[in-house]
Amino acid sequence: MKYLQERLTPLLKGWVEKGPAGCACTIVRNGELMYQESFGYLDLEKKTKLQPDTIYRIYSMTKVVTCVAALMLYERGLFLLNDPLEDYLPEFKNPMVYRYNEFGVRSTSPATASIRIKDLFTMSSGLTYGGDSTETERLTRIVMENAAKTMDIRALSKALATNPLAFDPGTHWKYGTSHDVLAALIEVLSGETFGEFLSKEIFEPLGMTDTSFHISEDKRERLCKMYDRTEDGVLTPNINMDVPYQPGCNYESGGGGLLSTVGDYSRFAQALARGGELDGVQILSRKTVQLMATNHLGPQQIKDYNWPQQKGYGYGLGVRVMTDPADGGINGSLGEFGWAGLAGSWVLIDPKEQLTVVYMQQMLPSLEPYIHPRMRAVIYGSIE
Repeated sequence: MKYLQERLTPLLKGWVEKGPAGCACTIVRNGELMYQESFGYLDLEKKTKLQPDTIYRIYSMTKVVTCVAALMLYERGLFLLNDPLEDYLPEFKNPMVYRYNEFGVRSTSPATASIRIKDLFTMSSGLTYGGDSTETERLTRIVMENAAKTMDIRALSKALATNPLAFDPGTHWKYGTSHDVLAALIEVLSGETFGEFLSKEIFEPLGMTDTSFHISEDKRERLCKMYDRTEDGVLTPNINMDVPYQPGCNYESGGGGLLSTVGDYSRFAQALARGGELDGVQILSRKTVQLMATNHLGPQQIKDYNWPQQKGYGYGLGVRVMTDPADGGINGSLGEFGWAGLAGSWVLIDPKEQLTVVYMQQMLPSLEPYIHPRMRAVIYGSIE
């Protein structure tokens, strides 16, 4: 990776000058550390610099961990992907769907099919995030507003199941709370809390010592501060979203709840790039990782999955999957997969090149459509 240092370092430094207060990036190829740098500040006001052990809110990069955990149970024969969800979470029996006629008049009627467990992985369940575009989004917003303060993940699943779905399961793609419900499924199948299962089956075996749902007192000073960015680049601290991370909170979101470090998440990513194994620890089989990193969306769902930064990608079991480099203008590999987090964190996993990239920052909005594709272009442009 001949030009990596001279091309990537100025790019990251430039972002810190006009974007996030700080950012960090670790790149590993063929088991060798190729790049490990951090720039800027953990705390801009105190001028505390980022460190290798700085802890970040990884938000939706949690989804990749959740899907791996669920696939571990799949490999043990505890469910099949096409099983009806209601066989395991009975609250989802007989789901209802909101429908709109040509005049926009809303009605409710039974879903044409059960939610399959696969629909949770692929965001085709009809569950949404909170918002204002549809009645499902509005009701979901009401549920989610107090979820972190009052619910555990099993209670959240039951609350979400009372809302009619946005569409018939399996017919569309919509980003939403599907992976939170998948976490509830993991609890039911494993007999453990979601956090306990992740710690025992993934974090401890892989040596991910700083990855968790809550921040302990002895690690609090290592937690990177979150910032809101105005359009002209002014950063102000954001402390409004940290309720779930406090000790004593029972909320363990499978969709976005984890804290981690660049080093910890890099170990997780390397295991997936190597076919599910790292340093003698096998978390998934090679064949199951391949299934995870295969596009599972049909033509209509691909149309729904139209985020600009995902052009050239399909969607697998909880991850973007590169399917068309020409369409996306991407100099990477077919089958590269990964995901990103709300505040700008990002993982790239490329089994063909044995390449993993983990990038961290803490800023809203994250500028993801600008930052991540440029990093990818530079990194692949440095491969000899």
